[in-house]
Amino acid sequence: MAEFTHYSVMLTECIEGLNIKDGGTFFDGTLGGGGHSYEILKASSPNGKLVATDLDDYAIGRATEKLKEFDGRFTIVKDNFKNFSKIKENLGVDGFDGILLDLGVSSFQLDDRERGFSYLADEMMLDMRMSKENPLTAERVINEYSENELKRIFFEYGEEKFSAKIAKEIVNRRKTAPIKTVGQLNDIIRNCIPMKFQHDGHPSKRIFQAVRIEVNGELEGLYETVIAMARGLKKGGRLAIITFHSLEDRIVKKAFKELETDCICDKSLPICVCGKKKEIEIITRHPLVATEEELAVNKRSKSAKLRIAEKI
Repeated sequence: MAEFTHYSVMLTECIEGLNIKDGGTFFDGTLGGGGHSYEILKASSPNGKLVATDLDDYAIGRATEKLKEFDGRFTIVKDNFKNFSKIKENLGVDGFDGILLDLGVSSFQLDDRERGFSYLADEMMLDMRMSKENPLTAERVINEYSENELKRIFFEYGEEKFSAKIAKEIVNRRKTAPIKTVGQLNDIIRNCIPMKFQHDGHPSKRIFQAVRIEVNGELEGLYETVIAMARGLKKGGRLAIITFHSLEDRIVKKAFKELETDCICDKSLPICVCGKKKEIEIITRHPLVATEEELAVNKRSKSAKLRIAEKI
């Protein structure tokens, strides 16, 4: 496997936003290359602790090596961050001082052409699994989903205006032979999207995003997980979440709004009977975005948005 250059998105903003202090206990739900985890451990030295999760064996191996100077202060769990509550309970953690989620696909997964995440790797097989243990691949989605199912995920997860046309053509093409490679899917998409609509980036971008989200169940349970993580913080602890597309960002924004909302009783009532209490203070009224300096060295941070909340 090739060596990759890894950039941790909005690293400075995340570390500052988490308000890290020595002796705290922190959670990085998306370990990836270990860049964020490394800086959390460094900022919380000499006694801070970290729990991190990832599903990718290669990422876990690389990150373990990167973090070795902090041996004894971190625990890596091979699991989905959406199992946060169970992980927290199993480790006996009362509460975290800071939690970070970087919801983007890791650089190694994007750059490893054999993983089939990139629409630029025409010769590669359609895969897109973040965990090799996942039985659902992009190839299965493209070749086994019905036309209506394909149209739905292309529209809902990719916000692609030509979803119906692309889904129909996929079903027609696979009658002759299975669609197995990135290049075959690219060819179908290009033929379905008029040239005048292909000026805004690669024509396959939205479809590949949609299929990746479906394969990895990226949006399933995200809202509930954000709620659980906020409630898993100690008072004054902070939750920082980086999103990369509008679907994720809307879910995080909605969860933050729910957590920030106080009494929802009819205002005509003399006392509160709903029992709902405000649980967080939103630190970022408008999401933070990458600086021009960061964009110059890491173009993948272009669509990143960082939202931060504090437990009250």
